[in-house]
Amino acid sequence: MNLIFRNSLAVLSIVWGLALPLLAKSPNVLFVVIDDLRPELGCYGCEEIETPGFDAFARSAAVFRRAYCQAAVCAPSRASVMTGLRPDSTRVWDLRGKFRDNMPDVVTIPQYFQEHGYYTVSMGKIFHNFMPDRISFDEPDLRPAKYMTPDMIGREPESLYHDERLLAELAEVRKRRLAKNPNAYADGWAYGRATESYEAPDHEFYDGAQTDSAIQTLSRLKENHQPFFLALGYYRPHLPFVAPTRYWNLYDRQSLSLADNPFLPVDSPVMAMNSMYELLGCYDFEHVQHPATASLTEQEARLLKHGYYASVSFVDACFGKLMRGLDELGLAENTIVVVWGDHGWKLGEHGSWCKQTNYDIDIRVPLLMRVPGLAASGVKCDQIVELVDIYPTLCDAAGIAIPPIMEGTSFLPLLSEPNLNWKSAAFSQFHRTPRVSPDGGRYMGLSMVTPRYHYVEWHHWDLENESVGDLVAVELYDFQADPEENANIANTTGNAKLLTELAAQLQQGWRAASP
Repeated sequence: MNLIFRNSLAVLSIVWGLALPLLAKSPNVLFVVIDDLRPELGCYGCEEIETPGFDAFARSAAVFRRAYCQAAVCAPSRASVMTGLRPDSTRVWDLRGKFRDNMPDVVTIPQYFQEHGYYTVSMGKIFHNFMPDRISFDEPDLRPAKYMTPDMIGREPESLYHDERLLAELAEVRKRRLAKNPNAYADGWAYGRATESYEAPDHEFYDGAQTDSAIQTLSRLKENHQPFFLALGYYRPHLPFVAPTRYWNLYDRQSLSLADNPFLPVDSPVMAMNSMYELLGCYDFEHVQHPATASLTEQEARLLKHGYYASVSFVDACFGKLMRGLDELGLAENTIVVVWGDHGWKLGEHGSWCKQTNYDIDIRVPLLMRVPGLAASGVKCDQIVELVDIYPTLCDAAGIAIPPIMEGTSFLPLLSEPNLNWKSAAFSQFHRTPRVSPDGGRYMGLSMVTPRYHYVEWHHWDLENESVGDLVAVELYDFQADPEENANIANTTGNAKLLTELAAQLQQGWRAASP
C-alpha cells in the first residue's frame, strides 16, 4: 500500500466516517535498538550502573533475562533481527556483509508493517553504519537538523566529539589516515580518543538531539490518522565513550568494580577470543594487543569502564525522556514498545574488551517489551528467547499475519505467562577471520546455549563456497558450575556422552529447539 493511497484512506475515514479498524485501532510500534548495551541495568539486577529510565519502563513491561543475539557484532545481528532470518540465511556473517546484496527482495520488519498500512520512519543506527535501507521506510535516515548539513551528512555519529582540542587532534589523525588509505572508513573520521567527558546539555550530543527529534516526530505522526512504526537507534554506549560530564560524575572511577575473571578461559581454543581491534582503532589505545598476549593496565580498565557506565547512564536518560514524551503525547496506551541491544560487550571479562566472540558475555542481550492490553507489568522472564524472534513477535502483537519465511518464534505468550515451557536452545555464530585469529586461520564458531550448558563448535570456514569444513575445536561450559565461563570442560574426563548429545542437538538446529 503506497503512501498516497494510505493517506487517501485516512482522509476518507474522516470525511465519510468510515470504520477503518486498521487505521483507527492498529497499535503503533516504537522500535528502539541500543548499540553495545549489556544486560546490566537496574531492572536486570545490576546495582552499580544508574539506569532509572530503563528501570521505570521495566515496571510496565516484560524483561527477558535470557535473550540471545545471533551474532555478536553489529551488521549480522541487526540484519538477522530486521529480516527475521539467521546469519546463514542472510549470508551476513561480519561487518562487510550487506543483506540487500545477498537477498535483494527480502522484506524487513518496517517494510512488512508498511505493507499492512503503517507509516514507517527511521532515525539513528538501525541497520549497520551507512546502511539506512531506504526501501524499508517512508522516511529513512531522519536526522536532527544540525546533522543534515553537507559537511555532516557523511560523518559517522560515533565519531562526534565536542572539545576543541579533541577535534583538532582527530583532524590531524584523519589526515594521516587518508594519506595512508584514501578510502579510510568514514572518510577518515573514525574514532579519536576512547573517551570524552564534556560539559554540555544532553541535546548537544547526537543521541540527546535525536531523542528530541524523535519526540517531535511522534507528535507529528500522532496527527497522521495512520499507525506508525518508528525505529530509533541509539549510538551510545558504543565506542568512543562520549557523554555529558554529569553522567561521568555519577561514578567514582576508583571505586568501580573490575572484572573478577580478567583471564582467558582455561583450555579455550586459539580462535575463540576477539583481538579488540575496535578499541585499537582509538588512537589513545593503539598499543592494545590480543588478550592472549597482553592486558590493559588497571587505570586503563577503570577509564574504559567509567566511560561505558557514563554512556549507559546517558542513553538511559535519553530513553527515559523518550518514554515520558510518548506518555505526554497520549500515545503510550496504543503503542507497542520494544527495546533491545544488538549484542553484549566485554568490560575486562576474559581479559578482553569489546564484543565479537561466542561467549555468553557477548551474545546475551537486554530485551524489554510492552504491548498494550497485555498484563506484562514487571514480568521477569527466564525462558530462552532470541533476537530473531522480534519480527514474528511484533507481527503477533500487532495482529498481523506472521510471514512463513520467519526463522524465529513469536514470544508474545511469554509476556503474560513467563513460565511457559519454551525454547530448548538459542543459536549464535561468529566468523573469525585470519586478520584476527592468532594462528591466521579462518573459522566459523557455531554456538548453542541451553538452559544449563553452552556448547560451541569451531570449524574451518570456506569463504569462497560459504560453507563450514572440518571440526577443529569444541568448547563446553556448565552455567550451573561456572556461570562466568572461566573453564572449557570439553576435554574433561566423563563428558564424552554429554558432548555427543549436545553435538547432535546443535546439528538438529533451531527448528528442533522451537517451543
